[in-house]
Amino acid sequence: MATRPAAGIGRLPSPLAVGVVVWLASELMFFAGLFAAYFTLRAGTDGPWPPEGVELETGRTALATVLLVASSVTFHYAVGGIARGDRRLGGRWLALTVFLGAAFLTNQAVEYGEATFSLGSHAYGSIFYLMTGFHGLHVLGGLAFMGFALAMVSGPAAKAPPGQTMEVCAYYWHFVDAVWVAMFTVIYVLR
Repeated sequence: MATRPAAGIGRLPSPLAVGVVVWLASELMFFAGLFAAYFTLRAGTDGPWPPEGVELETGRTALATVLLVASSVTFHYAVGGIARGDRRLGGRWLALTVFLGAAFLTNQAVEYGEATFSLGSHAYGSIFYLMTGFHGLHVLGGLAFMGFALAMVSGPAAKAPPGQTMEVCAYYWHFVDAVWVAMFTVIYVLR
């Protein structure tokens, strides 16, 4: 008598999931290039790094980082709710994830507005704004993707199966969060 494989075992990944993972690998290389540029500029700069006059809001940005990491947890619960067929619960967790991501971006906008330096001030300013700006664009893209997923879960298109969309959106969001943790550590903690 043949037995069925356990859930997930023997299941092939969807082409969409494979495509997103390959795309995220290319994004990883892009961010690795930004980190390489940061360390190259830092190594080649005479004087202090960051330069005199650069004040970063490390405490507030640490709190925003905690919110972003928490958004990965809430997204995990959203995916779990959808996987169990509870669109309402999944939608609530996803809405909370969007709120946390938006709070993170709000902190970034406030920090840019209060910054004592600009993109053209010095090499540090250039790499700071390039790294954090590109990451911010990725967060914004993730929020747009989650808005689409939220519409699939609770909007007029709620009859569409959201599982695969939620799964690949979660891959992207967790990637964005992991990149930020590395970026926060390098820019705000190690300096």
